[in-house]
Amino acid sequence: MGEQPIFSTRAHVFQIDPNTKKNWVPTSKHAVTVSYFYDSTRNVYRIISLDGSKAIINSTITPNMTFTKTSQKFGQWADSRANTVYGLGFSSEHHLSKFAEKFQEFKEAARLAKEKSQEKMELTSTPSQESAGGDLQSPLTPESINGTDDERTPDVTQNSEPRVEPTQNALPFSHSSAISKHWEAELATLKGNNAKLTAALLESTANVKQWKQQLAAYQEEAERLHKRVTELECVSSQANAVHTHKTELNQTIQELEETLKMKEEEIERLKQEIDNARELQEQRDSLTQKLQEVEIRNKDLEGQLSDLEQRLEKSQNEQEAFRNNLKTLLEILDGKIFELTELRDNLAKLLECS
Repeated sequence: MGEQPIFSTRAHVFQIDPNTKKNWVPTSKHAVTVSYFYDSTRNVYRIISLDGSKAIINSTITPNMTFTKTSQKFGQWADSRANTVYGLGFSSEHHLSKFAEKFQEFKEAARLAKEKSQEKMELTSTPSQESAGGDLQSPLTPESINGTDDERTPDVTQNSEPRVEPTQNALPFSHSSAISKHWEAELATLKGNNAKLTAALLESTANVKQWKQQLAAYQEEAERLHKRVTELECVSSQANAVHTHKTELNQTIQELEETLKMKEEEIERLKQEIDNARELQEQRDSLTQKLQEVEIRNKDLEGQLSDLEQRLEKSQNEQEAFRNNLKTLLEILDGKIFELTELRDNLAKLLECS
């Protein structure tokens, strides 16, 4: 498709009540996307809005349209082709101003495109009318096709030698035949061009008639709209109704803005809670890692303690064995000492006896 979106915004869409022509009727339950489209094949600008699969706005911008700001957040324009008036309620004055600027910009572009198209058609139709008119006014005769003797003379002199009496340097017959074929070909080309110019003239005439009809229709529509505007200005109750509806819309928009603000604050609070939860999770992960390290260290210390207990038990066993051996040695030593004492006593007795 040659139609592409060039600007989009969001707004609540309304249409004038076709029965009363006074009250606004909402065509969308909530804010929808409203876009400017440019059709490069037809060189036109359109405003299109869809609510689901339903087109609630399909308005072609013309140089006669006017976008009017009726409040800080509401604007409207009349579409004579759709025989209705569209209204848009925006969330802020900035969005309304931006939409109005784009409307004026594309309206001016549509006007320039229309002027260029008219100039192009005028330039195309003017030469066609002159050429075709001349061909239609004069009947086709040998003189009009090939020219008179006076008209043919310059062409002949440009393509051949100066005419003299027949001598040895005269042109042969075959060369004259080639020149005749050349002029026959030129004649056929002229006939083709004449037919093309005639067709172009007929097409231009038909287009002019169509444009005149469209212009007359546009003028009638403009007069009807002027009368309608006069009637609307005379009805004072419409102004009160529009003012009341405008007040209700402003209150609704304010309520929606307050709700949106509360939702944004709630979102910020939830974001803070999420950040706090992430910090607590990081702290828990850190403590878990430290606890694992402490448990590993405790296991190492328990291993070392078990090793020390085993070594202590072994040392105690060795000491007990040493004590037992020492007791046994002392008992043996006491026996030997006793035997030595008896021996000494016996020796003393022997000495006394001798």
